[in-house]
Amino acid sequence: MAEAAVNFLIGKLTNFLDNEVQFFGDAEDEVRSARGQLEGISASLRVADSLEESDEEVREWVKQLREIAYVTEDALDEFKLLSAHDHGVGFAGLFCRISCCVKNTKARYRTISQIQNINSRIKSLCDGHQRLRHKFSKAEHGPGSNYSDNTWHEHRGNAFFLDKNELVGIEEQKQQLVAWLVEGTSGPQVISVVGMGGLGKTTLVNEVDQDPEVKKHFRVCAWINFSGSPNIGELLQDIHQQIVRVIKQPIPCGADTMNIYWLTMLIKDLLRGVRYLVVLDGTWRIDEWDAVKHALPNNMCGSRIIITTRNYDLAHTSSREFKGKVYKMEPLPVGQSWRLFCTKTFQGSSCPSHLEETCEFILKKCEGLPLAIVAIGGVLATKDKHRMDEWELVRHSLDTEIDCNDRLKNLKRVLSLSFDDLPYYLKSCFLYLSLFPEGCPIKRKRLIRLWIAEGFVEKKEGKTHEEVDEDYFMELLNRNLIEVAARRTYGAVKYCRIHDFLRDIVTSKSTNQGFAEIAKEEKFEQPDKVRRLSLQKTLRALQQNWSLSQLRSLYMFGMERPFMNKVLASDMKLLNVLDILAAPLKRFPAQVADWCHLRYLSFRGTEVSTVPTSIVKLKNLETLDLKHTNVTELPVDIWKLQRLRHLLVYPYKLMPYLSFKVGFKALQGIGALQSLQKLCYIEADDANNCSVMREFGMLTQLDRLAILKVKKEDGRDLCSSISKLTRLRAISIASVDEDEIIDLQHLSSPPPFLERMYLEGSLGALPKWLPSLSSLMRLHLRYSRLKDDPFVSLENLPNLVHLELRQVYEGSSLCFKAKGFKKLNILGLDLFDKLRCIEVEKGAMPFLQKLAIRRCKLLENLPSGVENLTKLKVLKIFDMPDKLVKKLVQGAQDDDYHKVAHIPEIRCGYQRDEGWDIQLIDRSVQRDGATTQGTSMGSNEFPPCGSECTT
Repeated sequence: MAEAAVNFLIGKLTNFLDNEVQFFGDAEDEVRSARGQLEGISASLRVADSLEESDEEVREWVKQLREIAYVTEDALDEFKLLSAHDHGVGFAGLFCRISCCVKNTKARYRTISQIQNINSRIKSLCDGHQRLRHKFSKAEHGPGSNYSDNTWHEHRGNAFFLDKNELVGIEEQKQQLVAWLVEGTSGPQVISVVGMGGLGKTTLVNEVDQDPEVKKHFRVCAWINFSGSPNIGELLQDIHQQIVRVIKQPIPCGADTMNIYWLTMLIKDLLRGVRYLVVLDGTWRIDEWDAVKHALPNNMCGSRIIITTRNYDLAHTSSREFKGKVYKMEPLPVGQSWRLFCTKTFQGSSCPSHLEETCEFILKKCEGLPLAIVAIGGVLATKDKHRMDEWELVRHSLDTEIDCNDRLKNLKRVLSLSFDDLPYYLKSCFLYLSLFPEGCPIKRKRLIRLWIAEGFVEKKEGKTHEEVDEDYFMELLNRNLIEVAARRTYGAVKYCRIHDFLRDIVTSKSTNQGFAEIAKEEKFEQPDKVRRLSLQKTLRALQQNWSLSQLRSLYMFGMERPFMNKVLASDMKLLNVLDILAAPLKRFPAQVADWCHLRYLSFRGTEVSTVPTSIVKLKNLETLDLKHTNVTELPVDIWKLQRLRHLLVYPYKLMPYLSFKVGFKALQGIGALQSLQKLCYIEADDANNCSVMREFGMLTQLDRLAILKVKKEDGRDLCSSISKLTRLRAISIASVDEDEIIDLQHLSSPPPFLERMYLEGSLGALPKWLPSLSSLMRLHLRYSRLKDDPFVSLENLPNLVHLELRQVYEGSSLCFKAKGFKKLNILGLDLFDKLRCIEVEKGAMPFLQKLAIRRCKLLENLPSGVENLTKLKVLKIFDMPDKLVKKLVQGAQDDDYHKVAHIPEIRCGYQRDEGWDIQLIDRSVQRDGATTQGTSMGSNEFPPCGSECTT
């Protein structure tokens, strides 16, 4: 991680020279010298980081370099802190300025002295770099060009860790891959096997490669092992040697000295008329694939290429090029995991009953990862089955065992390969995941905002920081380092997570490399210095002299009030991020306003109810998250926070069906916050509405906007503003009450990229521009009370995936026309008071999977043509007439019962005083003569068809 720290510091030194050097010009030469020397060694840092674990000398050099980077950053930020204070006006302000002038003069000389001292230390380290240069060169250009010794050569051997009789759940996968190899077109095809490290990709492909049918089908079979950064010339030499051994041709004179071009031509010539199978095992990057593919001829002989990779982008790109297939490896299901575990741990015998609970806990942590199951099974196989203490010790120390147990080193190495291959900016982003509690899904948008606040994001021409960070997130996802925990109904990732063992490795690296400290146990050892701190459990004791003066990020999860207050009373003047989630915090801590470097401030889910005017001193603040607090007003001078990008303020007061009724009162001057990208939820019910509505048009960077308590007379100004918000992706507008009209007819040019829209209030008629929203994926309409059938305007929206309608239409019938709603996946109909019949024509909603009909009191029959919805998986009927519900009960003598026979899950429910009484009718079970009935949901919230409705 020295690479990340040093590159971050180089950027900071550059910024300092551009903007701050006038305050201490005497040190300009020293600063430039320091930057120049760091830039000189930055090229070697990635190699140094990879050698850190295996070479003591390099490890010490990297540690010192990292410490110098941190010390330099602290010196620069402490100086900026003194020059950032607002001194006020009048005599008191003059006195303050004189006092600060003296302090700043002293601080300037102190900073100059620190920079000079740091520069001297950097020079010393650069001398050390000269001594280590031979190691870096050897690691970078040695065998396989991999950064760590012998990793390339060990990669294949370590993959085949299972004996033949230990393979579990592989036969079906093997048959599928064999069929893809020997069947299909005569042109060459790429079959990509993709998944995270440790799933057994290489084990599976090796079984396929050795299959007699495959051996018989292909004239030439070659297996090439890749590493994190392979030497392409050596790989091509390896392919050539394997080919000539099979076809029994002499190796041409001088082949061992040929360059890449001639080797490529030679291999292509040898394979020109041959049906070949080439396995490229452990391929990481697209450029590696590009370097090899040109040597493999398009010979129309039915040749095949198998790629095993952890990178989804590579898997799909290579398969598209050769019209191939992608096989995604998944973790083992519970049953197969248990079989494999018992095979390795108890040599195929069953687990003793007294060890079942312990083994189930350990197996759960493995999460279906075969490599982890086998590695830990091997450790447990050496334990005495009658010594419960030995087994419990493994159970409680799994996170440390992976670091110190020799039998688990292979597991750590294989899982660490993905991390080691990351560019430095992604390493910082990935290590950041260690700050979140184990088992806690991480919200994608929150994570991205935090990465930005930490300064991990590099500027890219034409992209916002958020867009660059979205790319970072997707790259980690495509590399199988993080996985999706939940998606929104329109497909975007909502929550992510990380495999438990990968988390243990990342947490260990994070601590060892001085990146962060995670305190979740009473025995937590408090380090002398800490830059990022995650408090995940109430700690009863805190060292009196523990300094947090260098702390940059603080997270609190599950803290009790006394301990939380004690931590917040510490000197944390360099803090960039303060994130306190769902803690018993009642007051906005006054000292926070003095932490001028704060860029991210979140009191989400706390009991804070007021925000002091002193918050406007936080000139660097980019995110203010007061979601689910009791705050309903902000200081009138909030517009002074010119760098605010995300303003999230609304209390946790949700009306039924997730309608937001309370936000924060609109302020004049809000148009000055021209960096804002997300503004939720702002109440427009004020005498100055017209002025505020016009100011929204000044917020041209907005991609999400939520406005409450809108009146009819606001329509023209609101439409004028919305037409200027060309970056808008999501908008939520709620009228002051259900009967108030939202007048949006004046909008001539709606935002071109609008994806989500939520309108709550009377409309009179659907906006004429709504059918033109070609990017719209999710639409919620409530209390529209339309006279005309809304589907005429909505059915041709090309990308609409989720549609929720509540009290939208006052007609008696609805018709879903053929070829309408081509991509709709989720549909909810609620409170259609006069609706008596629904018709679904054949070909309508061809991809509908979830349908919910609620509180339509006159609808006594299921939709006519519901049998045409062949993809429907879930049907929800809530608070509907008994006549309709009875038709769904087993044995009902009605055509409706047979029309829905193809739907796997049907739920019926009625609202009770204590919540919703839900009856589950599982059609797949019912065919065998059984009906499963659920119990009360225990909530007064109306069950939505899809996920939560927020912008």
